[in-house]
Amino acid sequence: GGGFCLYPPGVGRWRWGPRVRLQKNAHQTIKEDKQMHSDTQNPTWMTEEHQLYAESVRRFLASEYIPHVTRWNDQGYVDPEFWHHAGEAGILGAAIPEEYGGAGAGITFDVVTTYEQALAGDFSWGFVIHTIVVQYVLAYGTTEQKHRWLPQLVSGERISALAMTEPGQGSDLQSVETHAVLEDGVFRVNGSKTFITNGQTANLICLVVKTQRDAGARGVSLLMVETDQVDGFRRGQNLDKIGLKGQDTSELFFDDMLVPEGNILGLEPGQGFYQLMNQLPWERLAIGIGALGHMDFALAQTLDYVKERKAFGKSIFEFQNTRFKLAEQKTKLEVTRAFIHHCIELQRDGVLDATTASMAKWWSSQMQCEVIDECLQLFGGYGYMLEYPIARAYADARVQKIYGGTNEIMKELIARSL
Repeated sequence: GGGFCLYPPGVGRWRWGPRVRLQKNAHQTIKEDKQMHSDTQNPTWMTEEHQLYAESVRRFLASEYIPHVTRWNDQGYVDPEFWHHAGEAGILGAAIPEEYGGAGAGITFDVVTTYEQALAGDFSWGFVIHTIVVQYVLAYGTTEQKHRWLPQLVSGERISALAMTEPGQGSDLQSVETHAVLEDGVFRVNGSKTFITNGQTANLICLVVKTQRDAGARGVSLLMVETDQVDGFRRGQNLDKIGLKGQDTSELFFDDMLVPEGNILGLEPGQGFYQLMNQLPWERLAIGIGALGHMDFALAQTLDYVKERKAFGKSIFEFQNTRFKLAEQKTKLEVTRAFIHHCIELQRDGVLDATTASMAKWWSSQMQCEVIDECLQLFGGYGYMLEYPIARAYADARVQKIYGGTNEIMKELIARSL
C-alpha cells in the first residue's frame, strides 16, 4: 500500500522470522495489494527484501496488533507483552547489528515498520521512540553499553523512552533543569519530565540531564536509567490526551535518584546536546514517515466510504466536489511521498541534515493534518463519530505538528539556513 509495498506478481513469499532471518516458503506467491497504492515509482532505496519485509510486518500487525487496539485505547497503554511478541518476530532488531542480537539490516527496515504501523491507522505502539533510543545507543554507547542494552531492546525485555521535555522548558534543550551530580561514582538526579512517550511502561529511559548546571549546551548529558534498578524514580499520571489514547504519555519524577556513573551514554559527560542534535534528524524524518502512512490510511478509508455512501441517488464519489477534493489530497500526498523518499535515501547514506529534516517534519505533518481534515469532511456527521477510524485519525494527527520540535521551531531552523 501507499508506495512502500507494491508486490510484483509471482514473487515468492518470504517470512521475516525471529532474529530477522528471511525464509522463503516455496510454491507461494504474493498478490499485489490493491487497497491503496501509489501511482509514483517505487523509491530507489527499496529492494525486494524491503518489500517482502513490509508484507511480513503487515501480517504481524494485522494478527497481533490491530485486534487489541480498542482495549489498549481504553486502558491507556500497549501491553508490555506485545513488545515481546514484536521481539520474537524480529521487528525490534532490524537495524541492530547481529553481534548485539539484531539483524544488521539497516535503518531503512525501521522505516518500513514505521510506515506500516501508520498505514494500519494507529499510533498506540511507541515503536518510533524505540528506534530513536536504539540509534542513540548505536551511535554513542560504549561496546559494554551496547552489549548490555541492545540485546534487551531486540527481545522486547527493555521498553525504551526518551525523556527530554520539562514542564517549563519545552523545546529549549539547553535550559533543562533536571540535573545530575556525581558523588563517589554515582549520579544523584533530581528533576522532572513531562509528555514522555512510553512513560508508564518504559524500563530503559534515555534521560536528558544537566551535569554542569551553568554550562549551557556543554553541560547537557544523556543518562541511561534502568528503572527497575534505581531508587528515587517515580512515574506520574498517564496523561489524558486528545488523541493517541492507547499510547502512554507520562510525567516522570526523579527524587535523589541514584544512577551509576557508567550509565552516561558514551561515558563522557557534557556531550548530550551534540548527541541530541545529531540524532534529531532521524526523529523528525520518522514523524514524516508516519505522516505519510497515516495519509495513505485516511485516503483509503475515505475512498471506500464515498464510493459506497449514497446521496441524491448516486454515490458521493460521483459528485464533482468530492472528486476535486480527493484529487487535491492525492496530490498533496504524492508530493510529500517524493520528498520523504528523498530524505530516506539521505538518512540511509548518513547525510540527512537538520535543515532538510526540519522541512520533512513540518511539511509532512502539516499535509497530514490538512489531508485528514478534508477526508473527514467527506464523511459528514459520521466523520465526527469515534467509531469511525477517520475520527480517531483526525485526533491522532494533531500532535504531529507539536512533538519532535514544534513546526514553528522547524521553520525557525530552516530560516537560519537561508
